[in-house]
Amino acid sequence: MPRVTTRIEDHIAHVTLTRADKMNAVDDEMIEAIIAAGQEVAASDSRVVVLSGEGKGFCAGIDIGGLSGMLGQDVEALIMPRSHGEGTTNKWQEVSMVWHRLEIPVIAALHGVVYGAGMQLALGADIRIAAPDTKLAVMEMKWGIVPDMGGMVLLPRLVRSDVLRRLTYTAAPVDAAQAERWGLVTEVADDPQATALELAQVIAGKGPNAIRTAKRLIGYAETGASDADVLLAESREQAALLGKPEQMEVIAAEFGKRPAVFK
Repeated sequence: MPRVTTRIEDHIAHVTLTRADKMNAVDDEMIEAIIAAGQEVAASDSRVVVLSGEGKGFCAGIDIGGLSGMLGQDVEALIMPRSHGEGTTNKWQEVSMVWHRLEIPVIAALHGVVYGAGMQLALGADIRIAAPDTKLAVMEMKWGIVPDMGGMVLLPRLVRSDVLRRLTYTAAPVDAAQAERWGLVTEVADDPQATALELAQVIAGKGPNAIRTAKRLIGYAETGASDADVLLAESREQAALLGKPEQMEVIAAEFGKRPAVFK
């Protein structure tokens, strides 16, 4: 069985972790499959992604048994080379960053355990919708190591420094309600898969150029660029959109639907 399946329907990419017998724990084969899925979606006509996991949990983290092969190897030679992401990531970091870099929105539907590598994979999404039973943890400290799959890029953008430190230092799981209060998840829903799909359908129905532009502009604003630079980027991106004849046709059509009082 494949570790990951990808199905594209109505411009929505459904990407599913399918190693349910192992709680979708990440081994070398799944790492390669997750990265390949991200690349497949990037090359498709998808407008939005729903990322989920089969079985009892989204992802239980790294398959520790699969790491035994690293014993006795030159770990620095494995981890330090920038082999992915146009020279910015190693393959473990690419698991989350391939989704973070994607030009279209990514929605993660979470349930059960979201630990370690699973947590960092979920952080690569734009939006995270969690079932009430979801448990999330930055698990690496349990093994005497630090988060190293993109978490140190992504977590500081979501939570306060004290929350980041508590999650990292303790490796303690938090429930969905606490995760929502801290900003780790966007919302809690009884059926995260259905909620994610409903949201994806809304996004897929919007102008694809505008959605891609919005994601790019938000990402730039989050880099800490100066107000002046962000304002300039706003204008540049908007001018590019308004310069497209098809975009003006959309605006004109939408304007025609409004009551006369707004005209």
